[in-house]
Amino acid sequence: MFRIGNELIFPPTSLSDARGLLCYGGDLSIPRLLLAYRSGIFPWYSEGEPILWYSPNPRFVLFPDEIRISKSMRQVIRRGRFEFRMNTQFASVIRHCKEVDRRGQPGTWINEDMVSAYCELHTHGHAISAECYEQGELVGGLYGILGKRVFFGESMFSLVPNASKFAFIHLVEHYAQKGIELIDCQMHTAHLESLGGRNIDRKQFESYLM
Repeated sequence: MFRIGNELIFPPTSLSDARGLLCYGGDLSIPRLLLAYRSGIFPWYSEGEPILWYSPNPRFVLFPDEIRISKSMRQVIRRGRFEFRMNTQFASVIRHCKEVDRRGQPGTWINEDMVSAYCELHTHGHAISAECYEQGELVGGLYGILGKRVFFGESMFSLVPNASKFAFIHLVEHYAQKGIELIDCQMHTAHLESLGGRNIDRKQFESYLM
């Protein structure tokens, strides 16, 4: 495994191992994080570990025109139970993603350093939140990094059923109208597969980063 230092550089993504792990070290500064995403790399590590950088192959993604909205979800949207907003409570969204219980997972990879780094990215206009409200209360959402052709999704949460799906669907529709061609979901989840996510080869994924 490669160790990176203070220089703003990453190894070629083709050198990542079978898990997608490419290198460790460095920092979570804005320049390094932006370089990482523009290179198809993201940080993912637990408390007490060095910063670990990943570039999995295959890559789990969603093409906006392939999004699947179930009949029951369409009914949820039509009933007007939820309200969609963007970037009104970024810090709350990432903290909910950090603290929400996840079935089958002992903890979270979103530590305080990650929270601080992504809030700073948001302050500088690089990170966004998509939010779902019920009767004025934040009940679901997600956050990620906005690129030129790709939205790099990081994490999502729901406090009530369907809230994160509602926010995700509206985010995809919003950015599809603005020219975003791909939603990066990083790694497979059944939740995102149900919405139309699928694996593609790393080289195909990286063609959208150019």
